[in-house]
Amino acid sequence: MNYTNIINRRKFLRFVSYCTCGLIISSCTTVPITERKQFKIIPESTLNKQAEQIYEKVKRKEKLSDDLNKLNEIKEIGNSIENAVSEYFYRNNINDPTANFKWEYILVDNKKIKNAWCMPGGKIAVYSGILEITNNKHGLASVMGHEIAHAVAKHSAERASRSVAINVGTQIADIVSGGKISGVSRSAGVDVVGMLKQFGIMNPFNRKQESEADYLGLVFSSLAGFDIRESAKIWERMKEANKGKEPPEWMSTHPSTSRRIQQINDWIPGVILEYPPIKKL
Repeated sequence: MNYTNIINRRKFLRFVSYCTCGLIISSCTTVPITERKQFKIIPESTLNKQAEQIYEKVKRKEKLSDDLNKLNEIKEIGNSIENAVSEYFYRNNINDPTANFKWEYILVDNKKIKNAWCMPGGKIAVYSGILEITNNKHGLASVMGHEIAHAVAKHSAERASRSVAINVGTQIADIVSGGKISGVSRSAGVDVVGMLKQFGIMNPFNRKQESEADYLGLVFSSLAGFDIRESAKIWERMKEANKGKEPPEWMSTHPSTSRRIQQINDWIPGVILEYPPIKKL
């Protein structure tokens, strides 16, 4: 038995543990409203810059809709949510996570895609396919509120940070174990460690972010004066449009549609009471 290697590994592990603890402590922040602790080591400014570049590429590549009436409605809804969110943070003496956002909205002419998204920094895209599901301005506000919530909660930075931390942690663990962890994957002929990270860590974490965005989206839409009771109806229509086809929840980055409907219905009464429409003073 090579005791020197064992001692060196222990020293290395102790050193890494000290460094990791310091990094985690200095990188912990809190999501506004939900007050969930989160770990972020990726600078927000870096992601915002990358998002701007990607957004410009999307604008050049995708076919943008010439429906100015619908685009203006999207902008009006977005502006209402922007202002309500900022006003709420101001009145409650909370640092506004959107202070450095450069809000922008596009409507992509693609009826096959039932989706919308908001990149870090407030870059928003709505696909025309989702409009059949949202059905009205309250439904559209619900979808946009959810996507804006991802940006407000800095989910992209958190997700990227966690991915880096997990990859580094796995490599360190492999070194400390003398290569036994990577040996498992080689013996099995598949990336066992990668599968465990994806299904055991990343997917559950992503589902937690999605649920948080569902809740915050309700809050933001309510503050902006929209009828958040439309939110559950959207998912009912989405479930019908997808004909119930979705992967098992444990394999997905999103909660199941049935779970989302139940959670949203449970949250709605409390959100309406606690976060009524906010008006500028």
